[in-house]
Amino acid sequence: MILSRQKKLKVDIKRAKTALERLLEHIDCKGREVNVLLLDDEGIRAYNKEYLGRDRPTNVIAFPMQEGDFGDLNPDILGDILISVETAQREAVESSIPFAEMVDYLMIHGLLHLLGYDHETDRSAGRKMKKKEEELFFSLYRRSITAGD
Repeated sequence: MILSRQKKLKVDIKRAKTALERLLEHIDCKGREVNVLLLDDEGIRAYNKEYLGRDRPTNVIAFPMQEGDFGDLNPDILGDILISVETAQREAVESSIPFAEMVDYLMIHGLLHLLGYDHETDRSAGRKMKKKEEELFFSLYRRSITAGD
């Protein structure tokens, strides 16, 4: 499910859902549950402060449901991804890519965190995650282009 709780930028929810479904299929997680919440900078800042102790906006936060003592209760639920569309817009401009593609990239980043990837622990893990992000991003757009979307 993808839900927008912000009013600052228009996001094509149908397009984002299709991208998420394709990504889940590509990583052999078809049918598994991922929730994506689209927020503005202030909204994500509140989550970042409450759960991570960082009093600032960020681009994406992931809450994996497979971790911890009860992570095996429902293996079909991967977790939640929070994305700041305001930060995504700024990063899209800085990277010279379309806003929708940046939202997709941040979904990929969050999805990988849900699967246990971590770029903050060491450089090797960060390189591994970056490589997987690029693979998924390329697969999403190669498939989209060849499918005539």
